[in-house]
Amino acid sequence: MLGSVTPFFIVDDLAKTLEFYQSRLLFNVLSKGGDESGDFWAMVGRDRVMLMFKSITPDIHPQPNHSRHEWARWDAYIFTTDPDSLYSEFRAKDVPIHRELANTNDGLRAFEIRDNNGYVLCFGRPLKG
Repeated sequence: MLGSVTPFFIVDDLAKTLEFYQSRLLFNVLSKGGDESGDFWAMVGRDRVMLMFKSITPDIHPQPNHSRHEWARWDAYIFTTDPDSLYSEFRAKDVPIHRELANTNDGLRAFEIRDNNGYVLCFGRPLKG
């Protein structure tokens, strides 16, 4: 039985990314590491959701899905039992909202945010079932 999946995003600045996820989205740093020059990867988590980040080299930049095609904009879908409360929490923390909370045409109660790297995360739950 599979238990979870952890998306792995390339970022430009690991420290700024960790600050965004900790201060705005209330994720905790679970692990991080690197080499003698400093940390270049990290794993963050909140509840049962984890994300990983890696800063590779100055010439390798994030490539969010929406930069390839707008209709394929999600980089991660994160299930939540209460998207309304989470939306209110994120609004209070000035999280950049990409799409407002709504019942979507694909059967979700959901909203989207854009992180400091341009990645689009959708938080929601199915309307039925």
